[in-house]
Amino acid sequence: MAACSQTKSTSAIPRLQKQGTATQMIVDGKPFLMLAAELHNSSASNLEYLKPIWPRLVAMHINTVLTPVYWELMEPEEGKFDFSLVDGQIREAGGNHLRLVFLWFGSWKNGMSSYIPVWVKTNQDRFPRVQDKEGRAIEILSTFSTANGDADARAFAALMRHIKEVDTQHTVIMMQVENEVGVLGDSRDRSEAANKAFAEQVPKELMDHLQQCGDELFPDLHKLWQAAGGKTAGAWEQIFGKGPATDEVFMAWNYSRYVNHVTAAGKAEYPLPMYANVWLSGPDRKPGDWPSGGAEPQVMDIWQAGAPQIDAYAPDIYSASFTEMAEKYHRSGNPLLIAETSAQTADVNVFYAFGQHGATSFSPFAIDSLGMPRGGGEMTPPEKLPLTRSYEIISQLAPLVLEHMGKDTMAGVVLAGDGPPQTIVLGNYKLELSRPRFRRPAPPPSPAPAAARAATPAQPVSPGAPQLPERSSALIISMGPDEYLVAGSGGVNVTFSPNSPGPPIAGIAYVEEGTFTNGRWVAGRRLNGDENSQGKAVRIGAMGNNGRIQRVKLYRYH
Repeated sequence: MAACSQTKSTSAIPRLQKQGTATQMIVDGKPFLMLAAELHNSSASNLEYLKPIWPRLVAMHINTVLTPVYWELMEPEEGKFDFSLVDGQIREAGGNHLRLVFLWFGSWKNGMSSYIPVWVKTNQDRFPRVQDKEGRAIEILSTFSTANGDADARAFAALMRHIKEVDTQHTVIMMQVENEVGVLGDSRDRSEAANKAFAEQVPKELMDHLQQCGDELFPDLHKLWQAAGGKTAGAWEQIFGKGPATDEVFMAWNYSRYVNHVTAAGKAEYPLPMYANVWLSGPDRKPGDWPSGGAEPQVMDIWQAGAPQIDAYAPDIYSASFTEMAEKYHRSGNPLLIAETSAQTADVNVFYAFGQHGATSFSPFAIDSLGMPRGGGEMTPPEKLPLTRSYEIISQLAPLVLEHMGKDTMAGVVLAGDGPPQTIVLGNYKLELSRPRFRRPAPPPSPAPAAARAATPAQPVSPGAPQLPERSSALIISMGPDEYLVAGSGGVNVTFSPNSPGPPIAGIAYVEEGTFTNGRWVAGRRLNGDENSQGKAVRIGAMGNNGRIQRVKLYRYH
């Protein structure tokens, strides 16, 4: 579904470009698949601390690093800028053949205003805060202050002007503007300025957008509007009704306008692609438990109306269902960027994100501590991390993934626990994907009495028996009428049945594992017998082929 009102700029600098239903990053004039990862919040505050991290990132097959720029350190005195951390990271990343996405920790980070300069923190008369129901100030800059927005915009514009001057090799390819914005602890700002704005008419430009989109609005927003009578003019509670959901819509509009102001100032200096990331809500919670006013799915349409300078809204997916949230954000013309996600499940979810949605970027968080044991100790070598293996496979497949993005020739699935198989139609075949079922060895006979046997705990799986993780994934590309490439993680069986006229039974002519070297397929083992279930299925992540790419040739017979 196309966005109701979106305009994108094109230029020779890094940019976004549509391909079918997907959006690609274009770097140095060519499509670029962002196998990204984000550093811890404070890692980028010291260049010495980062030195041993860069080679580890390279060893993990990461090609893009998401790293903060801190307003407090960049502008320690008003109007005086220190870009040494920015320059150092550009230099080190470029030397390691890595790209950068800078995260602007400006007015807000995780909803709070903890990275603002001291000269902003200590002058609340000039730079006012959000107030709660009791009239208490919260450590969150208010969106209803021109001074707040202008100070942030001036700093961000200075940053973008500097990047344009020093980054001649396009090491920096994208910017995140602010971080997980929204009001925490209440559903909206209740300062005097906010209350005045809440009592005023909903801006005409927002009402025009809602009417233009109509039934294409996210269902929750459309329902909220219609439940209040579907009016085309009125104050916020007249248009959306009373309650926290209306407060969230109100704050979404005001955060979007503020962030748009900052973004526009930056793009006027250097128009890199820019996105806003989102702290996601959870079940049985209300606005204010998560940052109220951030670009949640139910108010993303509000942001698209209020912040046309933002190119994408990127979910930070941790506890929520990864597949469900990916679906909610890959809509209304929004490119799917996974800004943050759990590094513990990233090796599985990356195949789904790129395969099913043609994601522009995928980025697990806290990558510099991945592999660190609890309580400290020696870190796991990069080559032994599951994420490294998955990124290695995706990096080999990158040219093909980019070629098939946004078309009907690529798919991805995630399977969990003992859930049912999933069926997809791809090319001339219907594919059924399921998790392997391993037999548990029968416990040895016991001479103990029946009562004692009943009290004995169930026997665990033999140490030598295959073990499956909780979740599995697969990425499948249709390469021709009877040929597929498959890869994934965690254990998936794939069977094929015809989906076009001809003989009714699909047979496996052959399965071979291999690698892509300089874009050329180099075949390894020919898999047969136990490795392909006696010619019945392709097996991913089992029988010693976890993470390997497999090329499948099918034939049909009666």
